[in-house]
Amino acid sequence: MNAAAAHDAPDRKPLQPRGSSQGGLRQYNERVVLQAIRLHGALPGADIARATRLTAQTVSLITKRLLDEGLLRKGEPLRGKVGQPSVPLSLAPDGAYAVGVKVGRRSLDVVLIDFVGKVRQRWSLNYEYADPDALLDEIARRLQDVRQLLGPAAHARVQGVGIAAPLSLGGWQSLLGLPPAVAERWRHFDLEQAVAQVTELPVTLIKDTSAACVAELVAGRGRSVKSFLYVFVDTFIGGGLVLDSHLHGGLSGNAGAIGSLSLWLGRGERASGAPPAQLLSLGSLLTLERAYAAAGLAPDAMADTRALQAPWLVHTEAWLAEAAAAIAQAVQGAACLLDMEGVIIDGNFSRELLATLLGATAQALEGHDWEGVAHPRLLAGTIGSDARALGGALLPLYANFAPDRALFLKLDA
Repeated sequence: MNAAAAHDAPDRKPLQPRGSSQGGLRQYNERVVLQAIRLHGALPGADIARATRLTAQTVSLITKRLLDEGLLRKGEPLRGKVGQPSVPLSLAPDGAYAVGVKVGRRSLDVVLIDFVGKVRQRWSLNYEYADPDALLDEIARRLQDVRQLLGPAAHARVQGVGIAAPLSLGGWQSLLGLPPAVAERWRHFDLEQAVAQVTELPVTLIKDTSAACVAELVAGRGRSVKSFLYVFVDTFIGGGLVLDSHLHGGLSGNAGAIGSLSLWLGRGERASGAPPAQLLSLGSLLTLERAYAAAGLAPDAMADTRALQAPWLVHTEAWLAEAAAAIAQAVQGAACLLDMEGVIIDGNFSRELLATLLGATAQALEGHDWEGVAHPRLLAGTIGSDARALGGALLPLYANFAPDRALFLKLDA
């Protein structure tokens, strides 16, 4: 069996690693072993062999190399009733690192994660609008902070920088109050190339909501849901698409861009000839923040339990009614087109507000006609506000250590 066959076998379970004991696949088999341990936790050699379908001898040779390279570490021996004690092997947290950068319309987050995906350090910056020059300066400072924090030896194990950013940071100028000069600079600003010029590390750019989808795919519900629409609610609402356990980018990497979806909400609107509203105008947190601000209330209440308490509650309920109805319309249309297993909703807000939005969306979905189409499961995301930066950081880790290079970038090349 060659590497391609190991990837594409029809009976392959989602994210289930399978190796080959034939020659010429040393690096691939090493990645398969690492992926098996990442998915299942610490495993002794015999269990690694069963999980990967590699021979015991092949696993022994691979794990010795990975131990020598500092990518694995030994646990305490497990003594059974008979035979020699088995030694579980786990990923070494200090074996590798990666940097994730979330560039948002109103905030910047930079995270340093280790080999097991744990956030070691986080930096954040809030701003009124995204200015490309100011952002680049801040990112350069944080990358220098990473170098100083780790020291030379550990910094050599940093695999790269993954940037999660909206594909149109200069768009929706009037809605966001973006100065014309700043919007014009974004038209000619290549963020990926600019960051690559301030670091020697490899740099990868992905749409921010696709990055959040990556985090859910790898570290959240994506392990049990094979195909799903991912919805992330932030300043603007957006999404990602996972098909057969792979992130599907589409022609330009913008698959799942549900924020731009046009909504026909009533016959009166159609009769008036007015253009339909986009989902982002009803389902985004910007709308809720502005409602709070207009009432003289703190706009950041959505991040905690205040959103569901007086005096914020009345405005939250009004937003929930519109947002849930609009999201439900998008979900029903996506279900008709994709016949997907589930819909995962997450966002940059409190878990209490997420649960309330999920309930309101489920109720709105019941008002749709599901004749002839399967109703997908509606699920809460598990990552939260860190999803975009974490997803960005996972890109270089998986590019260098996962057996399936196409897991996050299934583009129509």
